[in-house]
Amino acid sequence: MAYADHSQGSSRTVSIIIVALIHAVLGYAFVTGLGMKYVKKAAEQLNVIDVKEEPPPPDEEPPPPPPDQPVEPPPVVAPPPIVQTPAPAPTMTVVRTPPPVFNPVPVAAPPPPPAPPPPPVAATRATPRSSPGSWLSDADYPSRAQREERSGTAGFRLQIGADGRVTDCTITSSTGHPDLDEATCRLLPRRARFKPAKGSDGAEMPDTYNGRITWRLPE
Repeated sequence: MAYADHSQGSSRTVSIIIVALIHAVLGYAFVTGLGMKYVKKAAEQLNVIDVKEEPPPPDEEPPPPPPDQPVEPPPVVAPPPIVQTPAPAPTMTVVRTPPPVFNPVPVAAPPPPPAPPPPPVAATRATPRSSPGSWLSDADYPSRAQREERSGTAGFRLQIGADGRVTDCTITSSTGHPDLDEATCRLLPRRARFKPAKGSDGAEMPDTYNGRITWRLPE
């Protein structure tokens, strides 16, 4: 459409220019006194071109609409699966109950057992039947102690039964030599004999006897 409008405008402009030139020539001839003959002749020779306007081009028909195409439905998108998270387990609070406190009832202590009766006091003490010096002899001297020329005095305590026999021997003071001490308590229970002690009622009873013995090297 823009190209057709441009062609029509150009044709009109050319026609107007030609007509203007003719008028100018005629006016100039008239002014200068040219003969009418020339003017007529020129008018006869003048070819007037009748410019016909070209009809406008027919309007372009719009393109036919595209054939109807079936509209495909949008793809069905499945919703994401719903993941059910397990509910948290209920919190259990454990209350620790302290064990019951039992206050023990104080129990009275049983009375102490009665003290044993004091040992009877001998009215008559046990006495040796023979001289204590005769209980040991030079033959009883330990041979090793004799070779090494060892001597000493031992203190002892004898436990005497109701029959006057020695039941036990204890060293109360050492000679300083274990073999002499051992010989003392080994021989005295076999050699010593006593008259039993008697109580206030005259009955025979156990007793003790303390003494000392000296181990002297034989000459």
